[in-house]
Amino acid sequence: MNTENKILSSLNYFSIFFAPFLFPLIVYFVTKDGRVKYHARRALLSHIIPIIVIVLAIILGVIFGMYNSTGLATGTILIGYLIAGILYIVYLVWNVVQGIKIFG
Repeated sequence: MNTENKILSSLNYFSIFFAPFLFPLIVYFVTKDGRVKYHARRALLSHIIPIIVIVLAIILGVIFGMYNSTGLATGTILIGYLIAGILYIVYLVWNVVQGIKIFG
């Protein structure tokens, strides 16, 4: 893989800091290189998964909050947010590691 493709592949992962969905999506449809498309697809999925978990945590928190008037609903929401936050940090670190690994 040449230097330009390595930089582009790496930027797909690092885009979590500046354009999480947009950059890998654009790269995926614009580039013709198979390896760059592969990394764009992986980066895009790793940017979407934490958002899906956060949305599910919010939806479940709202559902439990509507049907439960005890303090259990608040605890469930907080646990959901904690899990989503940890997952986001894990994917953030994973993206940075993958971006660095491409140059190795």
